[in-house]
Amino acid sequence: MQRNRGTTGQKHWYEHVPKSVETSQGGRVTILWNQQVKTDRTIPNNKPDIIIRDNEKGTCMLIDVAFPGDRNLIKKEAEKILKYKDLTIEIQRMWNVKTKVIPVIIGAMGLFKIHSEIREHHTRKT
Repeated sequence: MQRNRGTTGQKHWYEHVPKSVETSQGGRVTILWNQQVKTDRTIPNNKPDIIIRDNEKGTCMLIDVAFPGDRNLIKKEAEKILKYKDLTIEIQRMWNVKTKVIPVIIGAMGLFKIHSEIREHHTRKT
């Protein structure tokens, strides 16, 4: 993926260490990796795994990854959405963007829960 963007990268994908903040050429998209979001009020859950902000579309995705036991996939997805509810509201207010939580849930035995937004995106492309 790095080679496609014209940046120099490691020989193997697993050697890549992501930057804390990565901005696309032209500043259209900003990706925050493992960054705490500073807000006007105290929010305990303010550090999702990945934040993708599309300045052109006015959208923001909060992505959080979890690896629960296979029986708890649906429960864990609901927990992640609820966990970042306050942060979603605060980001929408501060950054003036539509914000969604995208939980990525992968079970211990390899089962995974595909978030409806990701499923719709892949269905449209095919």
